[in-house]
Amino acid sequence: MDPLSTLWETFFDADAMREALPEMLTVGLPNTLILAVSAALLGTVFGLLLAVAGISRSRWLRWPARVYTDVFRGLPAAATILLIGVGLAPLGMRVWGPEPYPLGILALSLIAAAYIGEIFRSGIQSVEAAQLEGARALGFSWADAMRLVIIPQGIRRVLPAWVNQLIALIKDSSLVYFLGLVASQRELFRIGQDYAATTGNESALLLAGLFYLALTVPLTHVVNGIDRRLRHGGPATAPDDEDEDEDEDDTVALSGVRDGSTEGDRR
Repeated sequence: MDPLSTLWETFFDADAMREALPEMLTVGLPNTLILAVSAALLGTVFGLLLAVAGISRSRWLRWPARVYTDVFRGLPAAATILLIGVGLAPLGMRVWGPEPYPLGILALSLIAAAYIGEIFRSGIQSVEAAQLEGARALGFSWADAMRLVIIPQGIRRVLPAWVNQLIALIKDSSLVYFLGLVASQRELFRIGQDYAATTGNESALLLAGLFYLALTVPLTHVVNGIDRRLRHGGPATAPDDEDEDEDEDDTVALSGVRDGSTEGDRR
């Protein structure tokens, strides 16, 4: 059989995609969003605390933050999910029963916090020292200067990097299936796997990948627009438009010069 025909029949079977689509929309997509959004919120809060601890003057805060970051950035995500989800399963059973999502969200949050903490730390440290000195000269305490002046600027500078980590988190949510999910708990990738195993066709997995693209690509463009708006202090303007405006200004200025010189000659 022709390799292209085999590829098309294996990954682009419209009937197989149509069969998996309803369950991905009603079950897989909501579960993926629950995992990703919950872990992103917790990971952002933990990461900000790690960032502040990492730049603290106290080594009792700085060193634990450094060790935590090294460990959770160094471990594979699958290993962390299994470590938390399986190792703490007895505790989870006593607290909320057999539901695996809380432990999965906790594991994803711990992973995200290590990366987001480093992102925030680099952003905070990129703010000029004069900003802190100026805030202190105005009477702010160190904590107030960090909270009201330095940290907001640092977060704004690393917004695209934070969104990149959010995109990675959306994709890492597919690893929660290691903890064992019943039919109503499956996320997009797990549903695609189940359909591929049942039908022997991989088109459902490709459909799951298209769902991930539909989630991540618009998010990237939205945050780029927000980043441009924050940097320019107004609505984002495309570079081509800016160039056109500059050309028009130059044209007007040159016209004024020509008119002025002509009028001077007449005088």
